[in-house]
Parts: sequence; structure tokens; C-alpha cells
Amino acid sequence: MNQNKVARHLALVSLSSAILTACGQAPRAQNQHADASVSASSNYVTDVVSYVDPLIGTQGPFNHRQAGNVTPGALVPFGMFNFGPEHAYTEDLLAESEGISKKILQEKKRVPVSPGGYNYQASRVKGFSFTRLSGTGCLGASGDIPVMPFTKDVTFSPATDPINAYFSAGFSHDNETAIPGYYQVGLDNGVNVELAATTRTGIANFTYEQADNAKLLFRTSYSQLGSGDAYVKVDAKKGEVTGYVTSGNFCGYLGEHNQRDYYTLHFVAKLDKPISGSGAWKDGDVFKGQNSAKGGMGYGDNGWPDIGKGSGVWVDLDLDAGETVQMRVGISYVSLDNARENLKKEQAGQNFAEVRKGAQGAWEQELSKVKVESDDTSKLRVFYTALYHSLYHPNIFSDVNGQYIGFDQQVYTVKGTQTHQYANFSGWDVYRSQLQLVALLDKKRGSDIAQSLFNQASQYNGVWDRWTHNAGATGVMSGDPATIAIANFVAFGADDFDVGGAYQSLRKAATEPTEFDLSETGCPVFCRGQKPSLDQWQTLGYISDQSNSWEGASETLEQASSYFSLSQLAARLGKQGDAARFVNEAGFWRNIYNPSATESLGYIQGRNKDGSWKDEFDPFSGHLFVEGSPAQYLWMIPHDGAGLAKVLGGEQAMSQRLDSHFRKADGSWVLYRDSAEFADVSNQPSILSPWMYLHTGEAYKTQQTVRETMKQLWLDAPDGIPGQDDLGQMSSWYVFSSLGLYPKYPGRADLVLSSPQFKRASIGNLTLNAPQASAEHIYIDAMKVNGEATLNSWINESYINEPVTLDFTLSKTPNKAFGSAVENRPPSYGPATQ
Repeated sequence: MNQNKVARHLALVSLSSAILTACGQAPRAQNQHADASVSASSNYVTDVVSYVDPLIGTQGPFNHRQAGNVTPGALVPFGMFNFGPEHAYTEDLLAESEGISKKILQEKKRVPVSPGGYNYQASRVKGFSFTRLSGTGCLGASGDIPVMPFTKDVTFSPATDPINAYFSAGFSHDNETAIPGYYQVGLDNGVNVELAATTRTGIANFTYEQADNAKLLFRTSYSQLGSGDAYVKVDAKKGEVTGYVTSGNFCGYLGEHNQRDYYTLHFVAKLDKPISGSGAWKDGDVFKGQNSAKGGMGYGDNGWPDIGKGSGVWVDLDLDAGETVQMRVGISYVSLDNARENLKKEQAGQNFAEVRKGAQGAWEQELSKVKVESDDTSKLRVFYTALYHSLYHPNIFSDVNGQYIGFDQQVYTVKGTQTHQYANFSGWDVYRSQLQLVALLDKKRGSDIAQSLFNQASQYNGVWDRWTHNAGATGVMSGDPATIAIANFVAFGADDFDVGGAYQSLRKAATEPTEFDLSETGCPVFCRGQKPSLDQWQTLGYISDQSNSWEGASETLEQASSYFSLSQLAARLGKQGDAARFVNEAGFWRNIYNPSATESLGYIQGRNKDGSWKDEFDPFSGHLFVEGSPAQYLWMIPHDGAGLAKVLGGEQAMSQRLDSHFRKADGSWVLYRDSAEFADVSNQPSILSPWMYLHTGEAYKTQQTVRETMKQLWLDAPDGIPGQDDLGQMSSWYVFSSLGLYPKYPGRADLVLSSPQFKRASIGNLTLNAPQASAEHIYIDAMKVNGEATLNSWINESYINEPVTLDFTLSKTPNKAFGSAVENRPPSYGPATQ
């Protein structure tokens, strides 16, 4: 641990002690974190929140596709309210941003500093917003209602300050604290900010070193990438600020389809110190003494809001030097009345320390569902931080009274066994392992999320959107991840929802082309159809390059996984005819495998409608498929690894090709953004590939590759997440991989195996013992399942309903017999006529 980490760790423990003291609990000794929580005996670590460092993954180049883009802030697991800082550009950072942001500003457009609003390299804050998404690749994900503690005169409109050079304040990471449920930063303008949150509310303490000119700016219209409308009003007598913002525009700069409004967030903010005056601005005008403002930023003519647009208010505060003003905030996507009710019922007179303690307790409860034993505190920090990031999303979207806004913009109330409606589903990302992790830890929550997706589809003409944001469908990315998600929920035991109704809806979507499937509306990035060019799938047996999809070859692979998951759901429901039909369609990936794609090797290749192969083909091009190359997508056939080995020329040929995918000719590893010829295990198309060795009989290479990926790419540092985290998907990959497990199959809960990096672990009904676990002991020498020795490199779904114990014996050298025989390899599922 370096000196900066030691200092930050001691600060976190000191702050934790202070809050426990304030709540009437005895403080812990500062050095107790590592020594008392990890014992030499077989004890799981305790006080797991103390291992979480929310700043891991916050640093990355200003080319945001290469940053973790995670956001520190005050929130509870899956909370609607995520209270945290919005960073501002400075001139030096504009120079680092490859000219992109500088060019946009020269065109008089406004651009955020980073998706999620936070970047560790930034040094200025422009406000503290109520909502945010973590780890997105696109800009425009919420960032609603930034509130800025300010100490200068408002001499011109904040709307005309393009990089917030005036309407912001500097800060240092030396005066910043981020722990689960709490965020603190000391600003260079003399204001110390502390934030905490409940599910739907937030609380802030703003302590002003100097009382002169103490203000709060409510930048109501300034959602991350603009707003269609906004309104704010100050009631000085009540000490209240209320209003709303209507926004959307997620990824809007990539195409006109999402340059629109699709949600409204209402808020009430209550201050405990007198409001002595107020002012407002709209666009370029400032109105001193005014107590309300209305007007959005718009989305410009290309998805980037114009500089000079927007509205908000400020309030002058009657304070003494060193005094604190406390702000309590309730939000709702339904109404101001609901925002008030959320605030009243969730905070109910609690003081700041009690709200913070409750948030920390919620995280401790959730994170403790995965127990591990290790004496490596750095690995524990990376692991529990990854688990923490895995549990941000989806977000509770319904209010305390059960109301929520549907995708048809009507008000609904949760009913039946559903407890909460959820929103924010980055389907293309999270179907791979994050939703499985959520369901494994909490079947009821998984069931509610599944019902939420069904509700959204029912309110959206039967279309299951692939990337939902608040109350809107965005259509972002490719494939049909919702089908896989629903099948996965059921497989992992989260079946307390209308499974039959969901299946019938998904079956209809898979068999009956809609007007949206046949339309180019929004395509290629925002295709509105759930199954783009479904007619081609049904007639050609693949999606061609002359289709509505975003690259026909990668769309075909995505849909193959979707149909396999639907076949598994059909089988669980006793619909054997459907199961046989859909597993056959899952084999359509073979129709785009060209054995002569290059002079020496076959690849998945784009195909024309007439059956000919697409002329342009470079297996190492990162532009022929969605966010990946043919070399990377070759391995994205999770359900039929044996079938893939067969078309590649056998298991030895498959193993050799995997070797050359993960290593250069000199034997050196290449796992991250070297060339599209090689693996990029920081992004979704490649994250399955290390596990495909299991179908070659060389399971030890999976163990080796997974361990090396974790070692190289996942770090105990601000730049410790490789690529954007995508609402916890990449973090969930790390969580499963750390345990030596992976949910490889769409629609099944079977788990394939690698070697655990912890001596002991527990998750759900699974207990894993690996006493030799270390950085050197990376190979499985032997394994027992419930006391019975086995050479299988996978386990079946039985652990979902009954306790299963896995006992690993790990070694520094591989046992090549483990997982080698065909009968010991994970199953493959191909068409009956294969």
C-alpha cells in the first residue's frame, strides 16, 4: 500500500469512527481495519464496507471510452438518489481531450467532463447533482439538478460560462472522502460539503468558512447533456426550493433518435437556515431579486446543448462564519407531491449522522452477502469495490407510495407481489453477468427487476428495449438482451413475477416481426425494433449486411444467444416444441461462419442478402462488428463451444487460436486494447473468451488467463477498472472471476470454473474452499463437489435450490487432466441435426 493509500485509508477509518461515536457507538481503533477483520483462522472478513474505495475506476483518459467512468457519491444499493459531484473542464484538460471537447466548445456547444460527471483528473466542481448513472460509455445519463455552494457575486449568467470557469470551485483529492453511503469534499472557495442519502432522498451539509456572499445555485436545467424544459421556484418563508427538469438525450450526439425528452424529475429541497434573498437567470439574462426561472438548455442541432441556454436560481443564505446550512432533498419522477412524501417518510426527522449510518448499514448488509477470507487487503479492496459497483443499478424508480411513470408516460402503481419498479437497464452490457449476480444475491430483487422489464415492454407496444433510461426507451446498442435477462432471472431462481406473461410477450417478439423490426428508425445505433430485420432471420437464417441492424454479423451472434436463452425458458415452462425450435435457431451462427474468410483461417463474417460474403473483410478490424473485431467476436458463442471447436477444425486448432488471441508471438500477454487482432477483456465482446478454453480440454489455460486478466487489468488505484464499467457489468465479471466462477450460458445457471483467488468464499448456496489460494497458486489440482471428487470444469444448476460446497486444491503447476476429457467439459447445445 503506498503512502497516499495509507493516508486515505486512515482518514476513512477515522471518519467512520467519528460517525459511530456521533451515533452512540464506540469508535474502532484506526489500525483495526486489516488486523482485526482478517484472522489467520478460517474466518470471513467483516466490516466489509471499510474495504470499498469508490475512487477505484474514476480515472481515465478524457477519451471516455477508455475510462471506468464510475461515480463516487452518496447512495444506497440500487437507490434512486445518487448524490455526488459534477466536475468541470479546465483549459489544461481540454488540451488532453484529443481536441474533441475543444472543437465542440469552439462551435458554442456545451460538453460534460465525463459520463457520470466525475473524472479523477479533474480539479473543479460545478455542482452536486441528485441522479447519475455509473460507468456508462455514452454521455447524457441523468446528472439532474446540480446544486453549487457559491461565494461570489452572480455578475453574469451561468449559461454563458462555457467551461464553468467562474461558476465552479477547485478542490484537491487530499480533502476528499468517498465511502459507501457518504461523500465529502472541501472546496477551494471555503465550503466543506458532506452528502448522504436514502433510497429516494438526499441530505447535504454545506459549511461556509466565510459567511459573506454565501449562496446556493440551483442549476435546474443543467442535466448532463441538456434538457427540454426546467422550472424552479424559491419560497423564502418556507425555506424551500422546488421544481423539475424534463430531460433525456442519452447518447443523443450519436444520432437524432434520442435527442428528445422522455422523463421529468421533480424535487423539493428544504433548507434549515434563513433565505435572505434570491435571484434567477434564463439563457443570457440575470434577474436579481427574482424567485423563479423556467427554460431548458435544449439539445442543440446535433445532441450537444448550445452554450447560452438554460435557467436556474440562487438563494442568498443568512449565515455566520463557520456555520452550516443543511439541505434535505426529496425527488420523484411522478410529481412534486410524491417528492415531498418520499422526503417525509424516508428521512423522518433523522439527523445527518443517522442518515449516513443507515446508508452505510445498507451497504454492509448487501455487500456481506458475499463472504470471503483473505489476508491480501489490496485484493479485498478491489473485490469489494467491484461488488459495490455491481450493486448500483438498476435503480428503484417507484415512490414510497408505489407510483411510477411508465414508458407510455402514464402513472402506474406497483401491484401483486412486486415491491418496487426499477429503471436503468443497460441490457447489452448487464445480461452477461451483472443481473445474474443481482439475482443470486437477492431473488426477490431479481424478480422485481424482471417484472419491471415486462411492465416497460407492456407500456411500449410489446417492445423490450435494450437500453432503458428512467421512463424512456433509448434503443442503444444491439441484440435482444431483455430476452436473455428474463431467462437468466428464472434460471437463477428469481421467478416471483409473471413468468408466463413475460414468456408469451418474448415469444411473440421472437416470431412475429413488428413495424419497428422492419424499419430503419433509429438505426443503426438506436434501432427501435427488438429484433432488427427479424424477417431476414426467418428467411435467410442470419441477419445480412443489408439490414436494419448495427452490423449484421454481430447482430446474428447476439440474436443466437437470445434464441438459446428463450429455448431454455421454454423448456422450464414445459414448452418442448418451442424449446426445440429456438435451440435450432440459436444455431444460426453457423450460417455466418466462413471457413475460407482468409487464406488460412475461418471467421464469423458479414454476409450479403444474396448469400455471398461481404467483400470488405479484415479479421482484425475494430469497425466491422459492434465495438469489436471478427477476431474478438469469434468466441462469443457461449452456448455451443463444442460446435465452435468443430467448425474451427477441432479442439487443438481452437486452443491454438485462443493462444494467439491472448498472446503475441513472443509469448507476452495481450489482454487490453493493443490491437483488434487480440483480446480486449475490458469490453463485452471479449469477456467470454478466456472461458472458451474449457471446450478444448485445456481448462488450465482458462485458469491462467482469468487470473492474468485480473492481475493486469484490475488495480487498487483510481485507474483500476479497464474500460467503462457499464452499470456494473465489468465489475460483476471481476466478482465472479475472483470466486473462480462464471455464468457462461444465456438462460441457464450452470457455472463454469476457474481457480478462486480467495481461501474461502460464500455466495448464495455456494461455499468455496481453496486454502492454497495465492498469486502463485492459480491452477486447480483437484476438486470435490459436496465431498465427491470430480474432474468437471463446471457445475450444474443444483446450487440454486440447495447448498453446494466446492473444495479446491490449488497448485503452482497445472493438472492437465482436470476438465480434459469430453465428459468433464461444460455442455454444449447445438441443433438436433448438427
